Amino acid sequence: MEGIEHTTVRANGINIHLAEKGQGPIILLLHGFPEFWYSWRHQIHALASLGYRAVAPDLRGYGDSDAPADVDSYTSFHLVGDLIGVLDAIGADKVFVVGHDWGAFIGWNLCLFRPDRVKALVNLSVSFSPRNAMNKPLQTFRALYGDDYYICRFQEPGAIETEFAEIGIDKVLKYFLTSLPAGPLYLPKGKALRDQLGIPITLPSWLSEEELNYYVTKYENTGFTGGLNYYRNLDLSWELTAPWTGSQVEVPAKFIVGDLDLTYNTPGFNESMTFDELKKHVPLLEEVVVMKGVGHFLHEEKADEINQHIHDFFQSPVHASILSSLWDLGGVPEPDNCSFKTLFFTAEAGNSTAPWSGSPIIVLSKFIMGDLDITYNFTGIKEYIEWGVQGECATSGGSSCVGRGGSLSP
Repeated sequence: MEGIEHTTVRANGINIHLAEKGQGPIILLLHGFPEFWYSWRHQIHALASLGYRAVAPDLRGYGDSDAPADVDSYTSFHLVGDLIGVLDAIGADKVFVVGHDWGAFIGWNLCLFRPDRVKALVNLSVSFSPRNAMNKPLQTFRALYGDDYYICRFQEPGAIETEFAEIGIDKVLKYFLTSLPAGPLYLPKGKALRDQLGIPITLPSWLSEEELNYYVTKYENTGFTGGLNYYRNLDLSWELTAPWTGSQVEVPAKFIVGDLDLTYNTPGFNESMTFDELKKHVPLLEEVVVMKGVGHFLHEEKADEINQHIHDFFQSPVHASILSSLWDLGGVPEPDNCSFKTLFFTAEAGNSTAPWSGSPIIVLSKFIMGDLDITYNFTGIKEYIEWGVQGECATSGGSSCVGRGGSLSP
């Protein structure tokens, strides 16, 4: 598309394709299923014209980004780790974020794991759902909706892909993009599914045949497996995120959903979309907008309105600076009787710790080690303590200061 630049960056061990346009504050646009960067085409042009740098990645497994073969390579840690890698690659410290569908899910997790990298968030369609400490997601879905519920049908690797291929990628995409029900989505097996997805569909005014073909061409090359693997990791991600049980999303946020969206009309999801309920878990939530007569792909269906919502929310100077003093290393509150500010280290990117690459520890800390400690005499450890542990150290009694941040007991 005219004016959109396409680049590839190395992030979290894989290649991530980016589509971007404009100069100014960065807005990171995160797509859902079954989409790729192209679903943000209207936002990319509009936001660039309003003075932003709009950056839309093909998420892991989609479009022109890498799609690791291992099903377990699509956990929340991988997905957020990819975004941290992207931000580092493009030299972005803190960004605005907009997410839709799975992109909204990832956006919530990005804010949960790394609020220091996000100025403010606008999420579409998928509300924040606090972790249920007792029940795994698939257990809940099967109990509420049965085995034909689409998330349950997506679980067996290769099964739904085979059915989609038999029906035809064009028919599958046309159905998902234009004909989702205003309620729970069921995908029965066999002929019933072929009949459901194969019905003649007249395209709505907001999606042209040319635009649909752009989706179809891309998915004919990539298939659906990458995106489906996100669903196949719901339980694993649930296990990995146990430390965040009860945690809040502490980033300024706005949530938008259509009243015909399947999520808004699915029991178990819609209860979390009221302002009062969402505010319990997102204390800096400013607004919940329910758009009348609008379905799941609201950023395409009502592009101009969504663009205005995004711009108006991010335009507030409060959103650009709120929490900045907390997350700047120099702004961590310190008691009068303690000059030790923070312990900081840079972690190497990896499968499970990638979201925290470069993340500071912002708890007031003191580090103590004996010079005869076996770990102190490991190769590189002494140098790390003397050079890599940063901050100011408080000394008293018989302790002496090593480097800038370590307290060494003789």
